[in-house]
Amino acid sequence: MEDFIPDLFGRFGVNGEKDIFPNFFGGSSGKSRASHRNGVNGEAGRNQGNNAKAAAIESKLACTLEELYKGARKKLKISRVGPDEFGKLKTVEEILKIDLKPVWKKGTKITYPEKGNQEPGVTPADLIFVVVEKPHAVFKRDGNDLVVHLKIPLLEVLTGRTFTLTTLDARSVTIPVTDIVKPGRELVIQDEGIPISKDPSKKGNLIIKFELIFPSRLTLEQKSDLKRVLGGAVN
Repeated sequence: MEDFIPDLFGRFGVNGEKDIFPNFFGGSSGKSRASHRNGVNGEAGRNQGNNAKAAAIESKLACTLEELYKGARKKLKISRVGPDEFGKLKTVEEILKIDLKPVWKKGTKITYPEKGNQEPGVTPADLIFVVVEKPHAVFKRDGNDLVVHLKIPLLEVLTGRTFTLTTLDARSVTIPVTDIVKPGRELVIQDEGIPISKDPSKKGNLIIKFELIFPSRLTLEQKSDLKRVLGGAVN
């Protein structure tokens, strides 16, 4: 799957315009300017052969569970400032390709060395993208496991039901519930979770957590029928 995000970072300031990197990534252009003032720029820095490097810039990379389950490619357009062959600042646009691996999880960092703005005498900052999981409508990730909360009415609690779930890779999984569902019960389906990083051929589990739904009221006739049906039931 390929995801193109056009001009994500916008344009960075040239000739006195405000940089967008500090705003978007939370970095500080003041640090690089401070380094510039402290003698690591221009001829002094070049003569010493020891240019300072700007602090790394981190940004969140929002990914769906489907992308982290199957893998995907994201394309990010960035614009950054750097000197040309005459030392004048110019804006350069570039497309970064990020290949998401199926075993990645939130907190995974992808580093692009020296892709930040470049000031004279200062080595450009590294760009670091940190994977963040978008909330999913059905599944919640717990390590390598996937958790699903299913609501089940009282009648089906007692009589059973068959559920059908669409997995993150678009397969249909049939889940028969034949036993009486007691409060707090969980159903574990093995190998239907997220691929495991140490061995991607194996997966975590799918955990079904049931939420019992009781009727708000019963008629006298319904109460009488329940007493008749359940009166002889044993624990």
